[in-house]
Parts: sequence; C-alpha cells; structure tokens
Amino acid sequence: MRIRAPKDFWAGLMFIAFGVGFVIVARNYAMGTAVRMGPAYFPTVLGGILALIGLAIFVKSLAREGPPVPRIVLRPMAFILAGIILFGIFLKPLGLIVCAAILVFLGALGGHEFRLKEVSILYVVLTVFSVIVFVKGLGLPIPTCPAPLDDACRRIGIGI
Repeated sequence: MRIRAPKDFWAGLMFIAFGVGFVIVARNYAMGTAVRMGPAYFPTVLGGILALIGLAIFVKSLAREGPPVPRIVLRPMAFILAGIILFGIFLKPLGLIVCAAILVFLGALGGHEFRLKEVSILYVVLTVFSVIVFVKGLGLPIPTCPAPLDDACRRIGIGI
C-alpha cells in the first residue's frame, strides 16, 4: 500500500477521526427516530456522513497522485487560537463588541497581509450582524458592552 496523495491521506484520516468521535460521544444520548429525533440523532448521522466522506478521501489518496502536505506554519494558527481563547475568556466581562474586535484583529494578524481599513470594515459588519442575529433576533443572553457601559448600551438599544 503506497500513499500517493499525502494531503488527501491525512485529510481523510482527520475526517474519519472526527466522524467516529461524533458517533462515540453521541452514544450517551437518546437516538430517537427520523420523525422524532433525539439528541443523538443529528451528531450520529453527521458523524457517519463525515466518516464516509473521510473514507472516500482516504481511499482516493491510495489510488491517485496528489500534492504533498505543505509545511505547517504556526503563526496563523497561534494568532487565530489566541483570538478564540481570548474571546471566550473575556466575553462576559467585556461584551461582544470588544471581544469581536479582539477576535477579528488577532485573526487578521495571523494572515499574510494586514490592511487596517479592510479588517475594520469586517469587524463592524460582523459585530452588527452578531448583535442583530444573536442578541436581538435569537435573544441570547450575550453581554454586548463592557460591564461599566451596560446602562449606556441598553439606552441606545444594543444591550441585553
């Protein structure tokens, strides 16, 4: 058995691992039926589909030539991971508006080029969208502003 497409080989293994992981975790919940889905139904079906896609990619990696695995670059992963971690840690005390800035700007710093104007526009659009959909539309109890500014945010209609 010779691996002809290393990139597809590792992608297939990753999909299989995640799919099987979903199925294993979902075993602890009630399955239900297609008509009355239980909490395990969707993760089990999704995990099974993901594992099958992974298997197809894995088999393809043994049959067709493909590109090698590119060199792993840690800088983008470190910046994006740091942004996600800081977002989770500071969401409650600082609110969605500040934490979205942390997430977007740190994620952008991990890229090859950083353009302040483009990243700022992205931040504003994502923040407005998030407040409208998650806070206003779905009514999720996500703080939008830092704790000292909560009253001011409520008065202008963006606080919870």
